[in-house]
Amino acid sequence: MSRIAAFALAGYLAAINLAAFVTFGADKRRARQHAWRVPERTLFLLAMLGGSVGAVCGMCAFHHKTQHPAFRYGLPAILLAQCALLIRLT
Repeated sequence: MSRIAAFALAGYLAAINLAAFVTFGADKRRARQHAWRVPERTLFLLAMLGGSVGAVCGMCAFHHKTQHPAFRYGLPAILLAQCALLIRLT
């Protein structure tokens, strides 16, 4: 992988993980305010698009969706799958 491609990938991963983390925080705030919520599908999509680290960190930092088995087990499973893929590709 060229340096430019590696830099672009690192930038993308930083952005998508930040977006996932911030989205979990925003959804938790909206839940407390009984406001419009971020769809669960969107939260999972952010994780699937490479933001699994940010999603897991957001889930833990904001104590959000921790009682939902789909999130409690699903997000770490996505993270492990992405780590395995990264190891396989390198």
